[in-house]
Amino acid sequence: MPLTKRRRAMLLATGVMLPLPVLAGCSSDDDGPAPPAAWDIASAPRTATSGTGTLRWALDTAPTTLNAFQKTADTGTQRIAGAVLPSLYALDARGRPQRNGDYLTAADVTSSDPKQVVVYKLNPKAVWSDGRPIGAEDFQAQWRALRGTDEAYGTARNAGYDRIAKIEPGDKEHEVKVTFAKPYTDWRSLFTPLYPKSVMGNPAVFTAPATKGLAVGAGPFMVREVSDGSVTLVRNPRWWGDRARLSRLVFQAVPAEKRDEALIAGRLDLAEVDRATARRIRATAPDKRAAGTGQGSSAPGKAGAPEPSTGGREAAGAEGGATGDTGKATGDTDKNRSRTRALSRFTLRKALDSAYTQLALNGTKGPLADERVRRAVARAIDRKALAKLVLKPMGLPSEPLGNHLLMAGQPGYKDHSGALGDPDTNAAQSLLADAGWRAGDAGRQKALDGKTDDRGRRHSAPTATATDPATGGATDPATDSASGTASASATNTERPSGAAPAAGDAGRSGRLGEAAVVRKKGRPLVLRFVLPDDRTAAPLSTVGERIARMLEKVGVRTEITKVPSESYFRDHIATGDYDLALYSWPASAYPATDGRPIYAKPQPAADGSLVVEQNYTRVGTDQIDQFFDQALSELDSGASRSLVSRADSRIWAAAGSIPLYQRPQLIAMRKGLVNAGAFGFATPRYQDIGFRR
Repeated sequence: MPLTKRRRAMLLATGVMLPLPVLAGCSSDDDGPAPPAAWDIASAPRTATSGTGTLRWALDTAPTTLNAFQKTADTGTQRIAGAVLPSLYALDARGRPQRNGDYLTAADVTSSDPKQVVVYKLNPKAVWSDGRPIGAEDFQAQWRALRGTDEAYGTARNAGYDRIAKIEPGDKEHEVKVTFAKPYTDWRSLFTPLYPKSVMGNPAVFTAPATKGLAVGAGPFMVREVSDGSVTLVRNPRWWGDRARLSRLVFQAVPAEKRDEALIAGRLDLAEVDRATARRIRATAPDKRAAGTGQGSSAPGKAGAPEPSTGGREAAGAEGGATGDTGKATGDTDKNRSRTRALSRFTLRKALDSAYTQLALNGTKGPLADERVRRAVARAIDRKALAKLVLKPMGLPSEPLGNHLLMAGQPGYKDHSGALGDPDTNAAQSLLADAGWRAGDAGRQKALDGKTDDRGRRHSAPTATATDPATGGATDPATDSASGTASASATNTERPSGAAPAAGDAGRSGRLGEAAVVRKKGRPLVLRFVLPDDRTAAPLSTVGERIARMLEKVGVRTEITKVPSESYFRDHIATGDYDLALYSWPASAYPATDGRPIYAKPQPAADGSLVVEQNYTRVGTDQIDQFFDQALSELDSGASRSLVSRADSRIWAAAGSIPLYQRPQLIAMRKGLVNAGAFGFATPRYQDIGFRR
């Protein structure tokens, strides 16, 4: 499924970003420190590193392309591109674009009437690895490849490039002059990464697989080898900036479920990990409350409030967990002691990721096509409880996210959830009643308690769960009890992919003892809740089950359907085969550009199908589109930000997407590695990463 470069769907895996020191030319007047838990790195001066060594860094999968603008580009492609290619602008910890002095000495809008003109002044030292200076011909080739007029390139993204009228050399040496046909507020998003004309000028090279490598680059590293499952980078001898402190950087494909074993075996130095592995690493630290900030942490990297007390033990899930303040694994065995010693070589870094998890409501058909029903579902959900469920056990700030387009701490962030209203069971039931969905006969449901239905399935009375994170307990997010016992489904049964609710299910709430299921013309309100099913999806499954129980309180029943993670997005989210779903989007420094395709109103195609772009909830309005279009063409940053804010308020009111929380970013990092960790928004500065002397 074609995905955009920045806003591809992030269902389970996220990229690890690296730190960016202060750069010249801040593009925003919103100064101030990063919010709590924006990043967590082991900072050290470059001179404190050895100036050599190999870093082995985990990728989810081996990249199929080294071209970040191809449809198949993924997080690995982008990481590699960031180390070997020019990034004219990079992001700081608050998600603000900053001019990168290694490539640009200046970049300014020199005219806005009659046309917007941007003049880039290139660093005179900036050259490609073949010795050719970076120049206007590279900008021209990238524009022609990405403007969307040549089908031979088949690009996943042309946003912004399609607004350019011409590119030419500037009036002075090392200048590039870009004239726009239509004003474009997010012009800083363009030409990052910048590819050489040898790549962009030839469709065959543009679409070449990763195994062909990248012959020419212009970063602190260059591609040396692409083999099965790994990409090896070495220092670029023509690099004019600060010399890379590492001699080699190896990106190694290791699936998320195998990361812990790879860490224990000593095959990785840096990897994003799941909660189970994070708990085990944290348990090896002498002081678990300090484990996330470690030696050399920068001030912005403090991970917020201390971790909640777990009564002297860690929760142990199905994956196996660590217990005890001594940092020893469960069970006094040689194997467990060996694993613990191996994991003690790592430290855990944690931050709020530059991505958020949402509840998606498919507004194409069925009950959720009615805005009143969508709003009722939204008001039945306690987002604060869900944020606490996921984030508090990791010691991270647990406030729910109040914006679809900006994360907390980004310039212009405001909580617009008030457009829907606070959680309110009575208000939700009133909205359902207004839409014709009213409570049915609850007597039959009570009579079924402890009995079998017409299909031979047994009903059980609701059972109390252990400590509830919504009330401040320290329940593990991958389980539903402090003892690690897997939670029961919020529904009576979990169905395989494609199964429809059975006739015998009609008239029952998901768990007896809650509100009677609401009905319309005798038909119960049952929503199909599709969730991924594998170890790494455990937190999503737990959140989904908690949402289902919240909906029961207003008489809405869910049928949870768990499907393989590899087909979750392709076969269900993208095709609209769901009523409710949980998935994540990466945040963006350019919300006017990157937010529009996600929330644009779907349009009918000539063949009668619906063109949804990336709006997989199929919910949109003309007014939302209008605000995005105006924001894109508004060159005043404050005015553009205001229009984006108005768009977000309308997105909340449409109730197709309900942001829940920023995802936790959990990074296992070998002790002694510096200028790396959990970095949220911040862009890579690969040349500063190294090992302590």
